[in-house]
Amino acid sequence: MTEEKTRVATIWLSGCSGCHMSFLDQDEMLVDLAKKIQLVYSPIVDTKVFPENVAVTLIEGAVANEEQLAMLKEARGKTKILISLGDCAVTGNVTALRNDLKNSDQAVLEMAYITTSEINPQIPTEVPKLLKKVLPLHEVVKVDYFIPGCPPPPSLINYVITELLSCRVPNMEGRTKYG
Repeated sequence: MTEEKTRVATIWLSGCSGCHMSFLDQDEMLVDLAKKIQLVYSPIVDTKVFPENVAVTLIEGAVANEEQLAMLKEARGKTKILISLGDCAVTGNVTALRNDLKNSDQAVLEMAYITTSEINPQIPTEVPKLLKKVLPLHEVVKVDYFIPGCPPPPSLINYVITELLSCRVPNMEGRTKYG
């Protein structure tokens, strides 16, 4: 009889994908992790619908548009343990710099598609509607754990996941974003 693997998901919202790169940079630690988890949803797998009954979801990036807001709420509803992965998810970080602009949602679109465009300046209509303000995850849903860093070191990501898989609470005291 084979032991059932823990269902894990990762999500990439508004960020640079550096946290997912750091997740992959676990290198040989990924081999051990793969024996214990089933990656059921992620930008690195070809799954289109967020599944039910996910044990752990790591979410990179801040919430900047309505599509991401809906994805975050759906993931929270279908996940036992939700983790903010990296500084964008934890604080908003670089993504939230637009929050200081007046009417930031419109100002960002105008800057990107009108002001800086030399050919056919127009705001696309096929992009998700921006929120008035970029939000860190915990301002939208309950977050169970925070893994800081830009990006967090692979060893810290691995520590948190392996502690949770062992039914232990990760002790983050004294752990910096550098390991």
